[in-house]
Amino acid sequence: MKKLVYTISIILFTCGAFAQDLTDALRYSNYKISGTARSAAMGNAFGALGGDFSSLSINPAGVAVYRTGEFTFTPSVGKSSVDGTFLGNTINESKYNVGINNIGYVTTIPTGENSETGLVSISFGLGFNQLGSFSMNMLAEGANSNHSILDYFTNNVNNPVINSDDFDPYYERLAWDTYLLNYDEQNDEYFNDITDNNHGYYKEGNVDRYSLSQRKSTERKGYINEYLVSLGANFNHKFYVGGILGIHSIYFKENAGLYEWDANNKIQGKDIPYFNELNFNTYLKTTGSGFNLKLGFIYKPINNLRLGLAVHTPTFYKFNDLYNSSMTSSITYLSDGKTEDYSAKPSKDGVYDYEIETPLKVILSGAYVIGKSGLISVDYELVDYSTAKLKNGTGNYTYYNENQTIKSAYKTVGNLHVGGEYRVNKNFSLRAGYENFPSVYKSTYLTSHNPNGGADYSTVAGGFGFKQGKFFLDATVKHIINEEYLKLYPGSPNMADYNVSQNNVIFTLGYKF
Repeated sequence: MKKLVYTISIILFTCGAFAQDLTDALRYSNYKISGTARSAAMGNAFGALGGDFSSLSINPAGVAVYRTGEFTFTPSVGKSSVDGTFLGNTINESKYNVGINNIGYVTTIPTGENSETGLVSISFGLGFNQLGSFSMNMLAEGANSNHSILDYFTNNVNNPVINSDDFDPYYERLAWDTYLLNYDEQNDEYFNDITDNNHGYYKEGNVDRYSLSQRKSTERKGYINEYLVSLGANFNHKFYVGGILGIHSIYFKENAGLYEWDANNKIQGKDIPYFNELNFNTYLKTTGSGFNLKLGFIYKPINNLRLGLAVHTPTFYKFNDLYNSSMTSSITYLSDGKTEDYSAKPSKDGVYDYEIETPLKVILSGAYVIGKSGLISVDYELVDYSTAKLKNGTGNYTYYNENQTIKSAYKTVGNLHVGGEYRVNKNFSLRAGYENFPSVYKSTYLTSHNPNGGADYSTVAGGFGFKQGKFFLDATVKHIINEEYLKLYPGSPNMADYNVSQNNVIFTLGYKF
């Protein structure tokens, strides 16, 4: 069984290990829909508006608002830029992304000729919306570190002392096989050169210094896609009801490399004898599928005002993790001054199955149509992330401790979506929107301050729409900013501060029939 709990401080902050914890529960629960260009431009505030394929994943009653059939296709291109600050040093990494946010088909069937009362029409929708993207590169580097991943490995095998044959093949065994972790028979304990030499501690004037430097590079890819079947009904053009079955497909892949080196190697009094450098590389691929149900309502008390309510059941996921790791080292032996390079990797990939149940979501919406030229719309999502659950791990693992941590570390949040549209003429419209996702972390946990407690996620967007006859084109530019604090490895007392900025250009091509 993989290590599932390290310490409270490690569980609080994501660290990129193979174990499932509250990080996984959040990653696959915190949806941020991409969808169509029109919806993105208006902050995805479509819970009370409907009539756009993205609205089906927000409030299923939106499918009933359609008066005609429609087909949409939404490609996007973007760039993510991440400033990673670690031990006082800031470094940038970026990545370009190309994807498809949406493909949708809606057909509307009138119930009778020129019927405007009672059940006016029934609408059916089929397609997919992207609910999340994981594509991003991150880099953090810093000098003067007073902690190493070997501290963590050594502590694990010494508390209590275990036989090297029982070392985790994806962690401590690699350090043992590359001669970074050694055994002291006289004292019956394991040790490493970095810890024993206090991370290359020395004085520079009155300032404490360490010769150990560290770099962490991370490459992530993946998505959450929702494939949906939707059915809705329009009553009197005043009351709309709809429901969907959502089938989710998840793909997540992460390649990460931790590089540690003695920055003052072979400088008398400032280096770490024996140790030169290490590289610890990890690979994780997660695939999963799940389903949920959504039910929604839209009501027009007056012609210009629309009110919406939607309830999303938890999504019930089944996941499979495929993981591996490797390590290399460079060591200079004190006896003869000879430098040796070593490498190690497990004999096979690790495999693990588990389940996640995401929180229930309630969405309250309101929109006001201003004559024939504009509208303003607001959505407010209520989600209690403390109710997320990890379940049914391989070997009947129950995740009791992890779920208790989720309850204590996460909170209920209200996600805000605001959007507006101005119709310049019958063929051209301008749009703008804003979204804010407050941090789901409590600011403190067991009296410890959590820097992620103030790490919000927000977007601003603007775009236009053009239509000619039955064809239409929507275009949007969307800017996303968020901040996240991460550990470079389990047990590290130092955290990297990642400031993320993303710019996406989204196009929707559509045809009404």
